[in-house]
Amino acid sequence: MLDWELLEKLCTAGGISGDEGDIRDIIIKEITPFADSIKTDALGNLIVFKSGKQRAERKLMISAHMDEVGFIVTDIRDDGQLKFECVGGINDSAVFAKQVFVGKNKISGVVSSRPVHLLKSDEKGKNPPVNSLTIDIGASSKEQAEKYVEIGDSVIFDSFYDKNDERIISKAIDDRFGCLILIELIKSDLPYDMNFVFCVQEEIGLRGARVAAYTVDPDSAIVIEATTAGDMPGAQGEKRVCQIGKGAVVSFMDRSTIYDREYYHTAMNLGKELNIPVQTKTMIAGGNDAGIIHMSRGGVRTIAVSVPCRYLHASESLISVQDAENLFTLVKALSEKIAAEK
Repeated sequence: MLDWELLEKLCTAGGISGDEGDIRDIIIKEITPFADSIKTDALGNLIVFKSGKQRAERKLMISAHMDEVGFIVTDIRDDGQLKFECVGGINDSAVFAKQVFVGKNKISGVVSSRPVHLLKSDEKGKNPPVNSLTIDIGASSKEQAEKYVEIGDSVIFDSFYDKNDERIISKAIDDRFGCLILIELIKSDLPYDMNFVFCVQEEIGLRGARVAAYTVDPDSAIVIEATTAGDMPGAQGEKRVCQIGKGAVVSFMDRSTIYDREYYHTAMNLGKELNIPVQTKTMIAGGNDAGIIHMSRGGVRTIAVSVPCRYLHASESLISVQDAENLFTLVKALSEKIAAEK
Protein backbone atom coordinates (compact mmCIF):
# COMPACT_ATOMS: atom_id res chain seq x y z
CA MET A 1 0.00 0.00 0.00
CA LEU A 2 1.22 3.47 -0.83
CA ASP A 3 1.97 5.97 1.95
CA TRP A 4 -1.20 8.05 1.79
CA GLU A 5 -0.21 10.20 4.78
CA LEU A 6 2.90 11.22 2.89
CA LEU A 7 0.82 12.06 -0.18
CA GLU A 8 -1.29 14.37 1.98
CA LYS A 9 1.86 16.08 3.24
CA LEU A 10 3.15 16.48 -0.32
CA CYS A 11 -0.12 17.78 -1.78
CA THR A 12 -0.87 20.30 0.97
CA ALA A 13 2.65 21.77 0.90
CA GLY A 14 3.19 24.85 -1.26
CA GLY A 15 5.46 24.96 -4.28
CA ILE A 16 4.54 26.85 -7.42
CA SER A 17 7.00 26.87 -10.31
CA GLY A 18 10.20 28.63 -9.27
CA ASP A 19 9.41 28.38 -5.55
CA GLU A 20 9.67 24.67 -4.82
CA GLY A 21 11.79 24.94 -1.67
CA ASP A 22 9.20 23.71 0.83
CA ILE A 23 8.26 20.61 -1.13
CA ARG A 24 11.91 19.85 -1.89
CA ASP A 25 12.73 19.96 1.85
CA ILE A 26 9.97 17.44 2.58
CA ILE A 27 11.27 15.08 -0.10
CA ILE A 28 14.88 15.35 1.05
CA LYS A 29 13.86 14.48 4.61
CA GLU A 30 11.94 11.43 3.40
CA ILE A 31 14.63 9.97 1.13
CA THR A 32 17.88 10.82 2.94
CA PRO A 33 18.07 7.50 4.86
CA PHE A 34 17.57 5.51 1.65
CA ALA A 35 19.44 7.31 -1.16
CA ASP A 36 23.12 6.93 -2.00
CA SER A 37 23.45 10.50 -3.27
CA ILE A 38 21.22 13.57 -3.29
CA LYS A 39 22.12 16.73 -5.18
CA THR A 40 20.25 19.98 -5.74
CA ASP A 41 21.29 21.73 -8.96
CA ALA A 42 21.34 25.45 -9.76
CA LEU A 43 17.68 25.53 -10.81
CA GLY A 44 16.51 23.53 -7.79
CA ASN A 45 16.06 20.08 -9.34
CA LEU A 46 16.61 17.23 -6.90
CA ILE A 47 18.85 14.59 -8.50
CA VAL A 48 19.02 11.29 -6.63
CA PHE A 49 20.95 8.05 -7.13
CA LYS A 50 19.95 4.78 -5.46
CA SER A 51 22.10 1.69 -5.90
CA GLY A 52 20.43 -1.65 -6.50
CA LYS A 53 21.50 -5.24 -6.06
CA GLN A 54 23.35 -5.02 -9.36
CA ARG A 55 24.43 -2.49 -11.90
CA ALA A 56 21.80 -1.58 -14.50
CA GLU A 57 22.44 -2.51 -18.12
CA ARG A 58 20.76 0.75 -19.18
CA LYS A 59 21.10 4.01 -17.26
CA LEU A 60 17.51 4.73 -16.27
CA MET A 61 16.11 8.06 -15.08
CA ILE A 62 12.69 8.15 -13.40
CA SER A 63 11.24 11.64 -13.23
CA ALA A 64 8.36 13.59 -11.66
CA HIS A 65 7.96 17.33 -11.17
CA MET A 66 7.67 19.05 -7.80
CA ASP A 67 5.99 22.29 -8.88
CA GLU A 68 2.28 23.04 -8.95
CA VAL A 69 0.24 25.68 -10.74
CA GLY A 70 -0.61 28.82 -8.79
CA PHE A 71 -0.23 32.57 -8.89
CA ILE A 72 2.27 35.34 -8.19
CA VAL A 73 1.62 38.81 -6.76
CA THR A 74 2.39 41.51 -9.33
CA ASP A 75 1.12 44.67 -7.60
CA ILE A 76 -0.39 45.95 -4.36
CA ARG A 77 -3.09 48.51 -5.05
CA ASP A 78 -3.78 51.60 -2.97
CA ASP A 79 -6.94 49.95 -1.59
CA GLY A 80 -4.94 46.93 -0.33
CA GLN A 81 -6.10 44.55 -3.06
CA LEU A 82 -3.43 42.35 -4.68
CA LYS A 83 -3.03 42.03 -8.43
CA PHE A 84 -1.66 38.71 -9.64
CA GLU A 85 -0.80 36.56 -12.65
CA CYS A 86 -1.11 32.82 -13.18
CA VAL A 87 1.94 30.59 -12.87
CA GLY A 88 1.16 27.70 -15.18
CA GLY A 89 -1.95 26.96 -17.19
CA ILE A 90 -5.06 27.70 -15.13
CA ASN A 91 -8.48 28.15 -16.69
CA ASP A 92 -10.33 31.36 -15.78
CA SER A 93 -13.23 29.27 -14.44
CA ALA A 94 -10.97 27.71 -11.80
CA VAL A 95 -9.91 31.02 -10.22
CA PHE A 96 -12.77 33.32 -9.19
CA ALA A 97 -13.92 33.18 -5.53
CA LYS A 98 -11.28 30.60 -4.55
CA GLN A 99 -9.53 30.79 -1.20
CA VAL A 100 -5.75 31.15 -1.42
CA PHE A 101 -2.62 31.41 0.71
CA VAL A 102 -0.21 34.26 -0.05
CA GLY A 103 3.53 34.21 0.67
CA LYS A 104 5.68 32.23 3.08
CA ASN A 105 3.45 33.15 6.02
CA LYS A 106 0.39 31.75 4.23
CA ILE A 107 -1.76 34.85 4.57
CA SER A 108 -5.35 33.88 3.79
CA GLY A 109 -7.13 35.61 0.95
CA VAL A 110 -9.97 35.22 -1.51
CA VAL A 111 -9.93 35.89 -5.24
CA SER A 112 -12.40 38.70 -5.80
CA SER A 113 -14.12 40.53 -8.63
CA ARG A 114 -16.72 43.23 -9.06
CA PRO A 115 -20.08 42.25 -7.51
CA VAL A 116 -22.73 40.99 -9.88
CA HIS A 117 -24.90 44.14 -9.60
CA LEU A 118 -22.03 46.22 -11.00
CA LEU A 119 -21.42 44.03 -14.05
CA LYS A 120 -22.41 45.15 -17.54
CA SER A 121 -25.07 43.09 -19.25
CA ASP A 122 -22.56 41.41 -21.60
CA GLU A 123 -20.36 40.42 -18.62
CA LYS A 124 -23.03 38.56 -16.69
CA GLY A 125 -22.95 34.78 -16.89
CA LYS A 126 -19.31 34.73 -17.98
CA ASN A 127 -16.18 33.73 -16.11
CA PRO A 128 -14.30 36.93 -15.26
CA PRO A 129 -10.85 36.95 -16.90
CA VAL A 130 -7.91 36.57 -14.54
CA ASN A 131 -6.56 40.02 -15.42
CA SER A 132 -9.75 41.56 -13.97
CA LEU A 133 -9.43 39.81 -10.61
CA THR A 134 -7.69 40.71 -7.36
CA ILE A 135 -6.86 38.91 -4.13
CA ASP A 136 -8.52 40.32 -1.03
CA ILE A 137 -6.60 39.68 2.21
CA GLY A 138 -8.76 42.07 4.21
CA ALA A 139 -6.32 44.99 4.04
CA SER A 140 -7.82 48.49 3.78
CA SER A 141 -4.74 50.16 2.28
CA LYS A 142 -1.51 49.47 0.44
CA GLU A 143 0.46 50.24 3.58
CA GLN A 144 -1.51 47.71 5.61
CA ALA A 145 -1.19 45.00 2.95
CA GLU A 146 2.58 45.57 2.71
CA LYS A 147 2.92 44.52 6.35
CA TYR A 148 1.97 41.00 5.31
CA VAL A 149 2.79 40.48 1.63
CA GLU A 150 5.09 41.83 -1.05
CA ILE A 151 5.31 41.86 -4.82
CA GLY A 152 6.67 38.54 -6.08
CA ASP A 153 5.05 36.47 -3.34
CA SER A 154 3.83 33.03 -4.37
CA VAL A 155 0.12 32.24 -4.10
CA ILE A 156 -1.31 28.71 -3.81
CA PHE A 157 -4.84 27.37 -3.58
CA ASP A 158 -6.11 26.90 -0.02
CA SER A 159 -7.78 23.53 -0.49
CA PHE A 160 -8.51 20.38 1.49
CA TYR A 161 -7.14 16.84 1.25
CA ASP A 162 -9.72 14.08 1.52
CA LYS A 163 -9.33 10.33 1.01
CA ASN A 164 -11.68 7.39 1.30
CA ASP A 165 -11.39 3.79 0.09
CA GLU A 166 -12.22 4.78 -3.48
CA ARG A 167 -10.78 8.19 -4.30
CA ILE A 168 -8.53 11.07 -3.25
CA ILE A 169 -9.38 14.77 -3.63
CA SER A 170 -6.68 17.43 -3.24
CA LYS A 171 -4.81 20.23 -4.92
CA ALA A 172 -1.45 19.55 -6.56
CA ILE A 173 -1.96 15.84 -7.25
CA ASP A 174 -0.25 16.96 -10.48
CA ASP A 175 2.48 16.02 -9.79
CA ARG A 176 2.92 15.35 -6.10
CA PHE A 177 1.53 11.90 -6.81
CA GLY A 178 4.45 11.34 -9.17
CA CYS A 179 6.80 12.50 -6.42
CA LEU A 180 5.23 9.93 -4.07
CA ILE A 181 5.92 7.14 -6.57
CA LEU A 182 9.59 8.14 -6.82
CA ILE A 183 9.91 8.27 -3.03
CA GLU A 184 8.34 4.82 -2.67
CA LEU A 185 10.79 3.39 -5.21
CA ILE A 186 13.77 5.03 -3.49
CA LYS A 187 12.66 3.52 -0.17
CA SER A 188 12.35 0.04 -1.70
CA ASP A 189 15.00 -2.58 -2.39
CA LEU A 190 15.90 -2.07 -6.03
CA PRO A 191 17.22 -4.90 -8.19
CA TYR A 192 19.17 -2.40 -10.32
CA ASP A 193 20.83 0.99 -9.88
CA MET A 194 18.44 3.81 -10.76
CA ASN A 195 18.49 7.59 -11.04
CA PHE A 196 15.60 9.74 -9.86
CA VAL A 197 14.84 13.37 -10.62
CA PHE A 198 12.32 15.61 -8.87
CA CYS A 199 12.05 18.42 -11.40
CA VAL A 200 11.23 22.10 -11.00
CA GLN A 201 9.35 24.47 -13.29
CA GLU A 202 7.50 21.89 -15.39
CA GLU A 203 4.31 23.93 -15.39
CA ILE A 204 5.92 26.93 -17.09
CA GLY A 205 7.77 25.17 -19.87
CA LEU A 206 9.63 21.99 -18.80
CA ARG A 207 12.60 24.06 -17.71
CA GLY A 208 13.96 21.96 -14.87
CA ALA A 209 13.83 18.74 -16.87
CA ARG A 210 15.98 20.28 -19.61
CA VAL A 211 19.00 20.75 -17.36
CA ALA A 212 18.38 17.66 -15.20
CA ALA A 213 18.32 15.31 -18.18
CA TYR A 214 21.53 16.87 -19.47
CA THR A 215 23.19 16.30 -16.09
CA VAL A 216 22.01 12.71 -15.59
CA ASP A 217 22.59 11.75 -19.25
CA PRO A 218 20.35 8.66 -19.17
CA ASP A 219 19.84 6.00 -21.81
CA SER A 220 16.16 5.69 -20.96
CA ALA A 221 13.57 7.62 -18.95
CA ILE A 222 10.21 7.02 -17.30
CA VAL A 223 8.15 10.14 -16.59
CA ILE A 224 5.49 9.77 -13.88
CA GLU A 225 2.60 12.21 -14.23
CA ALA A 226 -1.05 13.00 -13.63
CA THR A 227 -3.05 13.44 -16.82
CA THR A 228 -6.48 14.83 -17.61
CA ALA A 229 -9.38 12.40 -17.31
CA GLY A 230 -12.20 13.63 -19.53
CA ASP A 231 -14.80 11.10 -18.39
CA MET A 232 -17.35 13.79 -17.69
CA PRO A 233 -20.99 14.27 -18.73
CA GLY A 234 -21.14 15.38 -22.35
CA ALA A 235 -17.73 14.01 -23.34
CA GLN A 236 -17.90 11.23 -25.90
CA GLY A 237 -15.44 8.92 -27.65
CA GLU A 238 -11.84 10.08 -27.80
CA LYS A 239 -12.78 13.34 -26.04
CA ARG A 240 -12.96 11.36 -22.79
CA VAL A 241 -9.13 11.05 -23.12
CA CYS A 242 -8.83 8.53 -20.26
CA GLN A 243 -11.06 7.38 -17.42
CA ILE A 244 -10.95 7.18 -13.65
CA GLY A 245 -10.89 3.54 -12.52
CA LYS A 246 -9.57 2.16 -15.80
CA GLY A 247 -5.94 1.94 -14.68
CA ALA A 248 -2.64 3.70 -15.32
CA VAL A 249 -2.40 5.74 -18.52
CA VAL A 250 0.39 4.93 -20.99
CA SER A 251 0.75 7.56 -23.71
CA PHE A 252 1.77 6.90 -27.29
CA MET A 253 1.86 10.58 -28.31
CA ASP A 254 1.07 14.05 -27.00
CA ARG A 255 1.82 17.61 -28.10
CA SER A 256 5.49 17.42 -27.10
CA THR A 257 6.49 13.76 -27.47
CA ILE A 258 6.08 10.70 -29.65
CA TYR A 259 6.89 8.01 -27.11
CA ASP A 260 9.16 5.03 -27.61
CA ARG A 261 6.98 2.45 -29.36
CA GLU A 262 8.71 -0.57 -27.84
CA TYR A 263 8.36 0.81 -24.32
CA TYR A 264 4.71 1.64 -24.98
CA HIS A 265 3.95 -1.95 -26.00
CA THR A 266 6.07 -3.29 -23.14
CA ALA A 267 4.00 -1.31 -20.63
CA MET A 268 0.70 -2.43 -22.14
CA ASN A 269 1.82 -6.09 -22.13
CA LEU A 270 3.03 -5.81 -18.52
CA GLY A 271 -0.47 -4.76 -17.56
CA LYS A 272 -1.77 -8.04 -18.92
CA GLU A 273 0.99 -10.06 -17.26
CA LEU A 274 0.39 -8.38 -13.91
CA ASN A 275 -3.39 -8.62 -14.32
CA ILE A 276 -3.90 -4.90 -13.72
CA PRO A 277 -5.85 -2.47 -15.93
CA VAL A 278 -3.83 -0.22 -18.23
CA GLN A 279 -5.28 2.34 -20.63
CA THR A 280 -3.99 4.85 -23.13
CA LYS A 281 -4.82 8.48 -23.90
CA THR A 282 -7.29 8.65 -26.76
CA MET A 283 -6.56 12.27 -27.63
CA ILE A 284 -3.32 13.93 -28.77
CA ALA A 285 -3.15 16.73 -26.23
CA GLY A 286 -1.03 18.19 -23.47
CA GLY A 287 2.56 17.36 -22.70
CA ASN A 288 5.01 16.88 -19.84
CA ASP A 289 8.72 16.75 -19.03
CA ALA A 290 9.16 13.90 -21.51
CA GLY A 291 9.00 16.54 -24.24
CA ILE A 292 12.41 17.84 -23.18
CA ILE A 293 13.93 14.68 -21.73
CA HIS A 294 13.62 12.59 -24.89
CA MET A 295 15.60 15.21 -26.87
CA SER A 296 18.45 15.58 -24.38
CA ARG A 297 22.00 15.14 -25.67
CA GLY A 298 21.95 12.30 -28.20
CA GLY A 299 18.36 11.32 -27.43
CA VAL A 300 16.69 9.36 -24.63
CA ARG A 301 14.23 6.50 -25.05
CA THR A 302 11.26 7.75 -23.06
CA ILE A 303 7.87 6.62 -21.81
CA ALA A 304 5.26 8.43 -19.70
CA VAL A 305 2.99 6.63 -17.23
CA SER A 306 0.25 8.74 -15.62
CA VAL A 307 -2.56 8.51 -13.13
CA PRO A 308 -5.88 9.66 -14.64
CA CYS A 309 -6.98 12.82 -12.83
CA ARG A 310 -10.15 14.91 -13.02
CA TYR A 311 -10.04 18.71 -12.63
CA LEU A 312 -6.33 19.06 -13.34
CA HIS A 313 -4.86 22.52 -12.57
CA ALA A 314 -7.74 23.48 -10.29
CA SER A 315 -8.10 24.04 -6.54
CA GLU A 316 -9.10 20.39 -6.12
CA SER A 317 -8.48 17.38 -8.34
CA LEU A 318 -9.58 13.76 -8.04
CA ILE A 319 -7.91 10.38 -8.61
CA SER A 320 -8.80 6.76 -7.94
CA VAL A 321 -7.01 4.94 -5.12
CA GLN A 322 -6.94 1.72 -7.17
CA ASP A 323 -5.52 3.50 -10.23
CA ALA A 324 -2.75 4.87 -8.02
CA GLU A 325 -1.88 1.48 -6.57
CA ASN A 326 -1.92 -0.15 -10.01
CA LEU A 327 0.32 2.56 -11.44
CA PHE A 328 2.95 1.90 -8.78
CA THR A 329 2.85 -1.83 -9.59
CA LEU A 330 3.25 -1.09 -13.31
CA VAL A 331 6.08 1.42 -12.89
CA LYS A 332 8.03 -0.88 -10.58
CA ALA A 333 7.87 -3.73 -13.10
CA LEU A 334 8.55 -1.45 -16.06
CA SER A 335 11.58 0.19 -14.45
CA GLU A 336 13.12 -3.19 -13.64
CA LYS A 337 12.54 -4.44 -17.17
CA ILE A 338 14.08 -1.36 -18.80
CA ALA A 339 17.07 -1.26 -16.44
CA ALA A 340 17.82 -4.93 -17.25
CA GLU A 341 17.85 -4.43 -21.04
CA LYS A 342 21.16 -4.79 -22.80
